[in-house]
Amino acid sequence: MDSTQLLLSVILTVTTILMIVVGIQLIFILKDLRITIKKVNAIIEGFEKVGMSVEHGFSEVTGFLHGAKSLLKIVDIIHSKKNGKSKSSSA
Repeated sequence: MDSTQLLLSVILTVTTILMIVVGIQLIFILKDLRITIKKVNAIIEGFEKVGMSVEHGFSEVTGFLHGAKSLLKIVDIIHSKKNGKSKSSSA
């Protein structure tokens, strides 16, 4: 065997071993990335649930305030009619 062939065989073997090691490391990195993405997805879903709860709470508060406003309008109308009757009866 010629020294050039021996050198090429050694370089090819070392390169193959390094590529196998890099491939295995890449598999581990991709598995860790998958786990990390799942965790991030769970966190995002949690924030989405909190956001929907807050939005639902705001809509309930808004509905309550609209109801209170309507109630105050009714009381104001009744009060103005009551004052109108008492003014016309006293005049």
